[in-house]
Amino acid sequence: MGNRLSKIYTRTGDDGTTGLGDGSRINKDSLRVNTMGDVDELNSVIGLILTEDIPGIIRKSLTQIQHDLFNIGGELSIPGYVLLKQARIDDLEMTIDALNTELSPLKEFILPGGTKGAAYCHLARTVCRRAERELMQLHHAEITSEISRKYLNRLSDLLFVMCRIINKEAGVSDVLWDHSAK
Repeated sequence: MGNRLSKIYTRTGDDGTTGLGDGSRINKDSLRVNTMGDVDELNSVIGLILTEDIPGIIRKSLTQIQHDLFNIGGELSIPGYVLLKQARIDDLEMTIDALNTELSPLKEFILPGGTKGAAYCHLARTVCRRAERELMQLHHAEITSEISRKYLNRLSDLLFVMCRIINKEAGVSDVLWDHSAK
């Protein structure tokens, strides 16, 4: 593969538009570009998690997830294009099931927090939910991949379980919601 980004600035976006992978140009504040931005932000937050001391299984999974999110971004940049396969959702579900067996059942809601890694993971979970909402809005207006929609839904579940595992492995309790707190 040759140099794909030989020049970082092109000035073509100075008019408020951006180029998609299919060569078309759309407004930078379009729903499609907003969705691409949320997926990109999620990938960046996952990068923050990876700077922390986290269990190896979570590190390996998050590294693959970063590639998956880049693929979703690719799908979004080429309307109608599908990169992600059902096998990736199956892998997320298997990871959720495997990690969840290590956790005690929740009796209360938990608040974001505990270790820094878990807090970053909670941030990733909330950004994932936002990206999923944006993708659903886009889906109502334009073509989107069903696999990507399912993937983001499952990913937020996995991130929640990962938050709990990160705290557990660090010997830190989840922060339980005290519904009687004033």
